[in-house]
Amino acid sequence: MNALFASDNVTSACPEVMDALIAANSGIAESYGDDEWSKALKTKLSEIFETEVEVFLAVSGTASNALALSALAPVFGKIYCHELSHINTDECGAPELFTGGAKLIPMQSSDGRIKPKDLSEMIRGSGNVHVTQPSVVSVTMSCETGTVYQLDEIKAISKIAQEHKMSVHMDGARFANALVSLNVSPAEMTWKSGVDVLTLGGTKNGCLAAEAIVFFKPEMVGNFPYLHKRSGQLLSKMRFVSSQLKAYLTDDLWIRNARHANLMAKKLSEGLNAFSSIELAYPTQSNEVFIHLPRELIDYLNNAGYNINEEELDGKAVRFVTAWNTELKDVDQLLDVIKEHSK
Repeated sequence: MNALFASDNVTSACPEVMDALIAANSGIAESYGDDEWSKALKTKLSEIFETEVEVFLAVSGTASNALALSALAPVFGKIYCHELSHINTDECGAPELFTGGAKLIPMQSSDGRIKPKDLSEMIRGSGNVHVTQPSVVSVTMSCETGTVYQLDEIKAISKIAQEHKMSVHMDGARFANALVSLNVSPAEMTWKSGVDVLTLGGTKNGCLAAEAIVFFKPEMVGNFPYLHKRSGQLLSKMRFVSSQLKAYLTDDLWIRNARHANLMAKKLSEGLNAFSSIELAYPTQSNEVFIHLPRELIDYLNNAGYNINEEELDGKAVRFVTAWNTELKDVDQLLDVIKEHSK
């Protein structure tokens, strides 16, 4: 089966990242993050986010999300998130494990994004010793429906969180795709809108296995270095993660990769939406396209060699994902195969 469009996890790492890895492989270097690449990465991220940040690295989104939440939520805490969020659906209980038992509070909406009004109405239990305590709100950019929070939505959610003395976490597995979609600065999309901790993903957008946990308030780090080590994410040869992210963030590579992926998704979405038998499930605002397909067309595409992703959204929609290296000819070919079926 052809995994093309099934996910952005199936793609290769981009050449610039691989070149950086090869360069970092020369000679010896300090271990456990004391190397020159890790130090340069922290400087680069502070520059990009227009503020001094603290950075810890991980090799998977699951680890980075769960670790970030472990720094923000006590064992008796509540973590408010959307019901479709990866921390709720795709991380096998890692947030609960890493936090020592904090409770996820999944919220519903029609577009995959938490609504400020709903959040305000759902927060309860502060000071009541009999219930878990409101501690964190987690938002995803871009979210699991391929849509993105607007800045005013993030600010409204952050304001409510602050009023209840809660922290704000952003799952940025596709952070660059959301950034390109909104056409704003990294600072505007995060700490200037009230985000406390970001898990910045690189793996889906051109890296090999590279994620960063970014603290915008150094005073919130606390005992996190020990949690980081205890989780097994403090790698001895950290330069091989740092060098990837340093290259990823240099010369706007991450932005160029995301812009291309988003453009390919837009072209695919427009092409699919032109068929009368196909309906978009959500607006295409990043690099994921969710559509409703007739059963016979899904079977036809699978028989034609495509691996149709029906697992997202509990089978309520089919997902196509574009990536940094998706080619226009691949988009056109998929549309031609569908056109052939429609004759």
